[in-house]
This record gives sequence, C-alpha cells and structure tokens, in this order.
Amino acid sequence: MILVVDIGNSTIICGLFEEDRIRFTGRLSTRTQKTDLEYALDIKNLLELYRVKFSQVKGCIISSVVPQITDIVRVATEKLFGRETMVLKPGIKTGLNIVMDNPAELGADRVADAVAASNEYPLPLTIIDMGTATTFSVIDKDKRVVGGAIFPGVRVSLDALTEHASKLSGISLEKPRSVIGHNTEECMRSGVLYGNASLIDGMIDRMEDELGEPLTVIATGGNAEHVIPYCRHKVIHDETLLLRGLKRIYDRNCERR
Repeated sequence: MILVVDIGNSTIICGLFEEDRIRFTGRLSTRTQKTDLEYALDIKNLLELYRVKFSQVKGCIISSVVPQITDIVRVATEKLFGRETMVLKPGIKTGLNIVMDNPAELGADRVADAVAASNEYPLPLTIIDMGTATTFSVIDKDKRVVGGAIFPGVRVSLDALTEHASKLSGISLEKPRSVIGHNTEECMRSGVLYGNASLIDGMIDRMEDELGEPLTVIATGGNAEHVIPYCRHKVIHDETLLLRGLKRIYDRNCERR
C-alpha cells in the first residue's frame, strides 16, 4: 500500500492506495504550529481507524503548498513507516511538459492534478481546483501545461465579505431559492454560488476562445461540489484527481530507482 499526502493551506488530504485502487481518503487540519510527533499521531489514528497496519504501508509521497510544514509532515511519515518519504519538488520526474514562463512556480498540487488529468481525460483540458484558492490549469492538445488562472476561493471570498461588512454574518452554502435573492442571506448565497459558477463559465469561454477549440473541464477540490452544479458548461467533478496524480508520480519515480 502507498500513502499519498497533499498538504493544502487549510486541509491535509491523505489517501491510501492498494495497487491502483483507493482504499480510503481522510482529511486533517493544516496547523503550522504542530510538531512532527503530533502529525504522526494524526496519521497513525487515521490508519488505525481504517484498520491498516504500518507494516502494510510500503511507501509515501507528499505534495505541499505550505513550505513551513512540508518537512515536519515528511519526518512524521518517516517515523511511522521507517522508510524515506518522497516529496514532490524539482527533480522529481512527472512526465509533464510545462511551458509556462517559470515552470518551478507551478504549485505541487497543480502538478499532481495535471499528471492525472493529462493521462486520463481527452485533451485539451482545464483543471479547476477549488480549495483555499480557485485555480485553473490548462493543458493543450500537445499535452503541454501552458498556464492558467488563480483567484480567491469560495470560502476565502465569503470570509472576506463577512469580515468587512458588519451587517453580514456567516452563511451556509445551501442552494438559494432563486438567483435573485429576497433577503440578505439568500443574496449572499446567490452571489457566492451562482457568482462563482458564472465566473467559471466565463473563464472557460475565454480560454476556449484563446485556444480556438473546446476544452474538457474537470473540477476538483473541497469547494467544487458546492459550485459545479450551477455551471452551465459540462464540468466533470473528480474528487480524487490530485491523489491519483501523486500515485502516478510515485510509481514513475520508483521505476527509475
């Protein structure tokens, strides 16, 4: 079994692969003040919850957009499993052809997304990863990562709105009765859900115009399930895209050793 770990700004997602099948996924909170022992205990508890013995885990790979804790989590996994953990960083072979101005700027999470999507979906395509930030990554018909877009995530935007407007309080992300809200809470939900869906639709239109051909559109990340149902474009919701990308990268680099 192989453990894959994606460290995001708000959440750490763990997935355990048995061959190419995901046995389970679990989420931990990202906390920069935690020690390696505390993270080791979190991962230990997660494995025990799913009745997995440490001896069954033969390897681990980490992707991270939080540099402060990358090594802390790496050390935690190495203490648990007694073997070196692979970290997705420059020098790790991904098979991607990144033709952006500075390929090293592409976040590890977007790299893992792109590896899985480019091997599993028709090209050209765009991946919408909806976490703390919402990111677009575009892969052209020649399997090149050509660029994308980044803007504030759904909950970041909502938190900013409620923090800076004293009369607006927190809301749930339930579907509003209509696009035109009839009270403050419904107006906010409409703005967050339909507004983000319209933004995504508009970005897809502009990207397709720029490329001159239609895109396969894949959405992933914790906020995708709330927004994608309201998009007018066909969007494939793929919750485990990033984890499968990490597993592919792990396998590719193990073959080279």
